[in-house]
Amino acid sequence: MKSGKPPRLVFLTLEAERRLARWISRRGRSRGISAPAAGVLFHVASAPGTTTGEVAAALHGSAAGTSGLLARMEQAGLIHREPDPEDRRTIRVNLAEAGEDALQDVRAAITDLNHLITNGFTEEELETVSRWLRHVSRSVG
Repeated sequence: MKSGKPPRLVFLTLEAERRLARWISRRGRSRGISAPAAGVLFHVASAPGTTTGEVAAALHGSAAGTSGLLARMEQAGLIHREPDPEDRRTIRVNLAEAGEDALQDVRAAITDLNHLITNGFTEEELETVSRWLRHVSRSVG
């Protein structure tokens, strides 16, 4: 550290998270996809029939906030929510056809974003950043 002061890692991390979320939301605007909605699409695609509680846990969100997000996504035709046939209190979430299409757009956008934010860094530098971010997640989990 050249100045003798530690880097403002918490501020920089939070600022980066806000900017990444805005970038994803701008790219998904035409389909009504926000950064949290993109997270829903990825989770539901990897776990078809997931419960609303599992979606909330995957997003690290509240049940109420996730419920509102899922309602908006269902109104937009991106997902389907249905009661579990064995336990009608449990709601299962699956991608609708428009959600499958939107997921392809989101994957392309994330690929573009990954190229944008990794450009100019070596594999070793990126591994250090990845290791640090995993450490932060485990430390304050």
